[in-house]
Amino acid sequence: MSGNFLTIPGDDSIQRRSRSSSLTDLITAFDTKAQAHSELQKVTAFSGHFDKNHKPTFSKDEYGKPIPGSKTEYRGAEAQARVCTEMKELCEIINEYGKTPCKSLLPPELKSATKVISFGELFTIYTVISDKLVGILLRTRKHQLTFFEGEVLFQKRDDDVPVFLMQPMEDIRAYCDNKALQARRSVSPMPN
Repeated sequence: MSGNFLTIPGDDSIQRRSRSSSLTDLITAFDTKAQAHSELQKVTAFSGHFDKNHKPTFSKDEYGKPIPGSKTEYRGAEAQARVCTEMKELCEIINEYGKTPCKSLLPPELKSATKVISFGELFTIYTVISDKLVGILLRTRKHQLTFFEGEVLFQKRDDDVPVFLMQPMEDIRAYCDNKALQARRSVSPMPN
């Protein structure tokens, strides 16, 4: 038996060569990954190997975004999908507990409103479910699913402010489900 640990009695040289080349491929792949990790550590400010002299270059599209395929990108997409789900849940609550507004009393920009509920009543109902009511309300307004007067609503001060649901619930469900699906599809599966 020779000094090569890959030599097995009875193996011919072709099998030894294929085992040797597959091991070489594995070592090469590991070295490549280790080198890429070392380079990443040089640009990561929180690593012990941060190189202050290294100036990373980003395009306008890449700046402020996580590295494609990273866990950060995956977690961000999951968070975005979760927010879409919370927006849908909030709209479901407004739809369930809100009243149908009198269309003749509404200004023209609110004629499409389907339900209305006071912020105080919504706050009382929703805080049992989540403590993020104001943030989710702002997000639903940004997506034109709800409408309310003012920049931000505060408990007690704004209890009488009406919150309008601006679209039929079926449309809101489809919109939020589509947004959540887009967020999840925008990234590759969870990296290792």
